[in-house]
Amino acid sequence: MRERWNSTTRGIAEFCGINSGILIIMSSQLFFAGMNLSVKLLNSLDRPVPTLELIIIRMVITLCFCLLYMIVTKIPDPFLGPKGVRLLLVVRGISGFFGLFGMYYSLIYLSLADATVLTFLGPIVTAIAGYFILKETYSKNEFFAGVCSLFGVILIARPPFLFGHLANNQNDDSAVIIPSTKRLLAVGAAFVGVAGGTGTSISIRAIGKRAHPLHFMTFFSVWCVIVASILMVVLKIPVIYPSQWEWTALLFLVGIFGVIAQILMAMGLQRETAARSSMGGYIQVIFAGVFERVFFGTIPSPLSMIGAVIIMACAIVIVLTKKNGPTSSNGGVSLESEDSTLEQGLLQTRPSESESLMLEEISKDGQHAE
Repeated sequence: MRERWNSTTRGIAEFCGINSGILIIMSSQLFFAGMNLSVKLLNSLDRPVPTLELIIIRMVITLCFCLLYMIVTKIPDPFLGPKGVRLLLVVRGISGFFGLFGMYYSLIYLSLADATVLTFLGPIVTAIAGYFILKETYSKNEFFAGVCSLFGVILIARPPFLFGHLANNQNDDSAVIIPSTKRLLAVGAAFVGVAGGTGTSISIRAIGKRAHPLHFMTFFSVWCVIVASILMVVLKIPVIYPSQWEWTALLFLVGIFGVIAQILMAMGLQRETAARSSMGGYIQVIFAGVFERVFFGTIPSPLSMIGAVIIMACAIVIVLTKKNGPTSSNGGVSLESEDSTLEQGLLQTRPSESESLMLEEISKDGQHAE
């Protein structure tokens, strides 16, 4: 019995070790869903908080936390980031702003489910970008699972532009009639968020482990505050001050959930390929469905249940088909290798001779591309 127990625990530990990246990313989606729920509730108040103001306040909270933690724990280069990746960190920060703005703005006129389904166009775009830019593997299984998962997301959200009157057969805020122009504007903002999210994932993967996860969050926060502040001044958007205790509580939750979600996401992206990491994000739509049931009284329809099963099945397939030592499509090596030279980021250049010797050694050890 003891041997069986030890064997089982070793198997679980090995499984979690191999799939640590995507498991961490899946856990981050719970906090992202909680953050989006808080934003949605903020937009339902008598005086909705402007999107840009919401971004500024949330990112100031995140920035203070990151800098304080890095200074106390003596993480090198807390303000400027490590040399050699600072430009990529700036790209991460700016693209992160547009990803965040797109999602927050779309939540003004779209339901939580509709906004989520549009953002999940991102995994396919991210996987393709990772294949062409970072030369990461993108297997047929991952492509098939991505398409099936997207289909599952659509079944859950049932966006009106696809399902027509069937989309309103649910007791939630998606049944509220929104002017077509505003809805189209929100959809466009969601697409901007998809592009920003893709840039975020690619830049983080490109940096790899050359920067601490909090460096990603610091640059994200700084550039969000800078860009959002400039836009508020240029667009002459007035500042809304809190008039209800719910306002302060929800904003606090947005900041806390955002910090935890971003830490987990950065940790996961450092350990996983762009294609597989984007797959882990599909779990968020299930969390969003649960939150809508609890806070908005939405009863899941049979289509929603089918969609949830499809998403979970695809995620399980992707996790179970993960091999040890994932490699890039051009024969590159895993970011998770024990060799420190393999942990320098996917855009790190190496002498061709040393790279050839490295690949030869990996080939001897029996590690192959997926």
